[in-house]
Amino acid sequence: MGSRTPLYDAHVGMSARIVDFGGWDMPLHYGSQIEEHHAVRQDAGMFDVSHMTVVDIQGGGAAVFLGGLLANDVGRLKEAGKALYTCMLTEDGGVIDDLIVYYLRDDWYRMVVNAATREKDLAWIGRHVQGHDVTVQERPDLAMIAVQGPNARDKAASCLPAGGADAASALSPFYATKIEDLFVARTGYTGEDGWEIILPGDRAADYWASFAAAGIRPCGLGARDTLRLEAGMNLYGSDMDETTTPLESALGWTIAWEPAERDFVGRDALEIQRKDGAPRKLVGLLLEDRGVLRGHQKVVVEGVGEGEVTSGSFSPTLGRSIGLARVPAAIGDQCLVEIRGRQLSARVVRPPFVRHGKARV
Repeated sequence: MGSRTPLYDAHVGMSARIVDFGGWDMPLHYGSQIEEHHAVRQDAGMFDVSHMTVVDIQGGGAAVFLGGLLANDVGRLKEAGKALYTCMLTEDGGVIDDLIVYYLRDDWYRMVVNAATREKDLAWIGRHVQGHDVTVQERPDLAMIAVQGPNARDKAASCLPAGGADAASALSPFYATKIEDLFVARTGYTGEDGWEIILPGDRAADYWASFAAAGIRPCGLGARDTLRLEAGMNLYGSDMDETTTPLESALGWTIAWEPAERDFVGRDALEIQRKDGAPRKLVGLLLEDRGVLRGHQKVVVEGVGEGEVTSGSFSPTLGRSIGLARVPAAIGDQCLVEIRGRQLSARVVRPPFVRHGKARV
């Protein structure tokens, strides 16, 4: 038996197919992964993401500490609730984890990190926090529900505490607000609009039931993966890890190079790669022959070299196979992918494949 979120019994009660996911017992789907995918693209779906780790960083030295720990610059965060996406790097520039950090006050930031990297993330943070006026508090008492889709915010608003719906509905993308004991953020991992709601674990089941009653469809990990892939969003451990830098993972935009004097972990290695050019890059692939792209398939770039599919699947929205692949930087707009002993043609594109329900390729 793996770890279980506060919503485990609710998933079982809704006949979810439970699978092991990084040591957690999580719902893969509730009957139809494809229908759940379309529900998020066309209406509203919800995901239990309580296995994610919430970490509060507090103290007078919080801003300086995070400024040296993260590749993006928390110094840009000036308004309460403002968030940014960033990577936490090794000294060699490899990605330890990708995460979201929220500014709450000058002495209080909230980070949400991946479940599979929890232990190494906390160890890395603990290693670098020495000497800073900072406390690091993991928040296992909290759960998180993501409501996503074009109608998700409207449907979920009716379930929020009285007076809270207006504040939540007024949020701009990548902002969050506190509504009583809820922390509502306009963020997500699907390419659709919505909220990620952090709340006390002992209240999660009640909100899950209320959202379902409001017409928000429960969705599992299967749909979450095809949605994020269509949106061109990286999955840690597949599309980037400690052996790859942000510049090799289509995440150069998450690095704040200015101010030049900000010395964050991994900067020296990234500056060298920035100057010399990354030898590899992450691209999108559209399979042009019949087949399905899957992780670890070989990509052949004729006259240039080889790469590998990092994530691949059938796209329910596009009705064809799509993928992300790490390939030689000199790749053109075509390549071959080895699938079951055959070399199939693929077109190189720039993700996202789908955003806000519409094809982008």
